[in-house]
Amino acid sequence: MKSDHLRFGILGTARIAESVVPRMQATSIASVTAVASRSQARAKDFAERHGIPIALEGYDQLIACPDVDAVYIPLPPSMHRDWTIRAAAAGKHVLCEKPLGCNAHQVDEMISTCQQNNVVLLDGVMWYHTARAQRLVEIARSSELGEIRQINSVFTFSGDQLAADNLQWNQELGGGALLDLGWYCVGATLLIKQCLPIRVSAFAKFRGDVDERMNGLMQFEDGSMASFECGFDTVRRRWIEIAGTNASLVCSDFTKPWNPDQPTLRIVDGNGKGSTQVIPHPLQEECMIDAFCKLAAEGTTEHAWLKLSRDTQYVCDLLANAAT
Repeated sequence: MKSDHLRFGILGTARIAESVVPRMQATSIASVTAVASRSQARAKDFAERHGIPIALEGYDQLIACPDVDAVYIPLPPSMHRDWTIRAAAAGKHVLCEKPLGCNAHQVDEMISTCQQNNVVLLDGVMWYHTARAQRLVEIARSSELGEIRQINSVFTFSGDQLAADNLQWNQELGGGALLDLGWYCVGATLLIKQCLPIRVSAFAKFRGDVDERMNGLMQFEDGSMASFECGFDTVRRRWIEIAGTNASLVCSDFTKPWNPDQPTLRIVDGNGKGSTQVIPHPLQEECMIDAFCKLAAEGTTEHAWLKLSRDTQYVCDLLANAAT
C-alpha cells in the first residue's frame, strides 16, 4: 500500500454500498479492490457494475485478501462487532456503517480490538465530515446564538418504503428507528454539547418488538435540553434547530442536503429576521472517505469521532431502556 492510497474491500452488497463505493472509486486517495458476498453471483454482479477487480464468496476470504488495506462494513448492525474484530485482527482498518454496534458493550470491544491491532475504526456517519457540519458546530459553540438552551432534531421517513423482511423490522439484526435514524439526532446533540446528558426519557411506538417511532428527551447538567423524533411512519424530514438566548440556528436537512449544490444554514433572531449561509462542500460520502483515509495515513487509532460514536451508543442504550 502507498501511504497516501487506501485499498478498500467491501463486506456485502447492501444498498448503502451502492452510493458509497462509487465515491471511493472516484477519489484519488482510495480505490475498491475487492467485494465479498455470501453469494458468488451477487459479488460478481456488484463487482462488474462498479469496476471492482476481485469478487469473493464469503467474508472471510475478503478479510484475508492481501490486496485489501481497509474494509467497509455495510452489513446489518448485529454483524458489525464480529466482522470488525475479525478485520482488525487481520490488520485491516475498518469503516463501519452506523450504528457502530447494537450496544455500548459491543462498541467498547470493537474500539479496544482495533486499537490493540493498531488499525483505525470509524463509523459511517457522513454529514459529520462536511464543511457545513463544521460551520454548524462553530456557530453553536460561539456566542452568536447566546447560551444554548434547546436542541431539537427530527429524522423520519415513511416505512412503506421498507420491505416486510427489511432488517429494520428485525430486533435480532439490530433494527428499529432509534439505531437507524435516532442515532443521527443523538449524535448531533452530543457533537454540539460535548458532554453526556444527566437524564433521559423516551416514548416509543412498537411494531412487534421493534421501535417504529421514538420521541426522546435529554437533559444536561447546565440545564439545557434536547429533544428528538425518529420514525418509519412519517414523511421524510431531517432537520435540526439549535436555540440560544439570542438566536436560533436551523438546518432543514442536516443529515444530507436536499440540494447537494446548496448546503445551507439559517440563523433567525427573536423578531423573525435572519440570514442564510451557503456552505458548499463535496458530496458527503467523499468527505467521510477523505476523513477516514487521513486517519489511516496518520495511524490515528484514538480520535474524537470514535469517542462520539461510543457516547452516542451509550445514550441510545439509555433511551432504549427508558422506552421499554
